[in-house]
Amino acid sequence: MTQLPEAIEVETAPAPDAAVIWLHGLGADGHDFEAVVPELRVPSLLRLRFVFPHAPVRPVTLNMGMPMRAWYDILQMGGGKEDEAGIRASQALVMALIEQEKGRGVDPSRIVLAGFSQGGAVVLHTGLRHSERLAGVLALSTYLPLARKLAAEHSAANQHLPVFMAHGTQDQMIGIARARESRAALESLGYPVQWQEYPMAHSVCGEEVADIAAWLLRLLAPSP
Repeated sequence: MTQLPEAIEVETAPAPDAAVIWLHGLGADGHDFEAVVPELRVPSLLRLRFVFPHAPVRPVTLNMGMPMRAWYDILQMGGGKEDEAGIRASQALVMALIEQEKGRGVDPSRIVLAGFSQGGAVVLHTGLRHSERLAGVLALSTYLPLARKLAAEHSAANQHLPVFMAHGTQDQMIGIARARESRAALESLGYPVQWQEYPMAHSVCGEEVADIAAWLLRLLAPSP
């Protein structure tokens, strides 16, 4: 049984009936996106629990083997060989967090997986393979990992999962061309991708936060 990672939790109202599991990027921690919650201005009709887990500490090849919080090893810039074992280990951590929310009474169809940079890569990898229908995947400044294996491993339950991808046109960490290739790969497999570009680097901007808030509201607002 996979041990749950330590996490920061923020609830927008008592007795949440929906959850957003949000993974940070390389070298950060669960506090990295905690401050985004008030900026989203979640309306009172949404009872959300935001879960911001801390990635394990591991050596990162790209950083000369220095240990830091990372969802998987980064072997080189710009693509190439991927740390498949690390990606799949983090997939197991996210699945454990999904199970925790189910145990709290949240239906999987009310769970959004969100992530920035390599956190976004992990949630794309996990959400499209998860055996139960989820609410959606929010993938920020990221790319699709293990892309060639998705067609064989994808879950029929999430074949039409809403995907929000956003990227900065000036991103020098993960070039926008790589992100666009990931979007095209997803669309070629039939996934409905909402794609947004912003004039920014490897970061998050106010316009993007507003777009995320509107997307979450469409996905999770209770039916009238």
